[in-house]
Amino acid sequence: MTASGESLLEFLEVMRRLRAECAWKAGQTHRSLARYLLEETHETLEAIDTGDAAHLREELGDLLLQVYFHAVIAEEAGEFTIDDVAADIIEKMRRRNPHVFGGVAGGTPQEINEVWESIKAAEKQRAAVTDGLPDTLPALLYADKVLDRLHRAGTPADPDGTDLGDRLLALVAEARADGVDPEQALRDAVRRRL
Repeated sequence: MTASGESLLEFLEVMRRLRAECAWKAGQTHRSLARYLLEETHETLEAIDTGDAAHLREELGDLLLQVYFHAVIAEEAGEFTIDDVAADIIEKMRRRNPHVFGGVAGGTPQEINEVWESIKAAEKQRAAVTDGLPDTLPALLYADKVLDRLHRAGTPADPDGTDLGDRLLALVAEARADGVDPEQALRDAVRRRL
């Protein structure tokens, strides 16, 4: 294993060359690649679920391919570069982790997450609780995010209805109260039955 970053620079050159010399890759756009980004994300999640490190390594590479592919397309259009992407995420990580980069005392993982979320909320200045939440999120994850935001805003939801949707929402609230990721809990339960 190396940590020099040379492979990342070489990969950028590979992607630039592929865009220049491969007709299929040259014809791709952000929009045409969106389905592959989604597919590779799901394959990465599957690799995480299997616990197979070699599989995860491969899928992370495929996911990285998507990041570089989009960055090279943007670079060609004069929009931004992979360096811009990296600089932005570096700045965001430093800003949202003051316990590491700002000389602020650490705290518990929950306190650290609270600080992260408060910084993020201040940056985004959301008008509605659902602002910035993609409609395409899986329903359990969407419900979890909305309940979290309602809780942070001091208006926790009280899902007390009797229809199936209300009962499912109540289960998401129960999972949150127990510190359980409802999406992962359901995925694990399904896998146990296979």
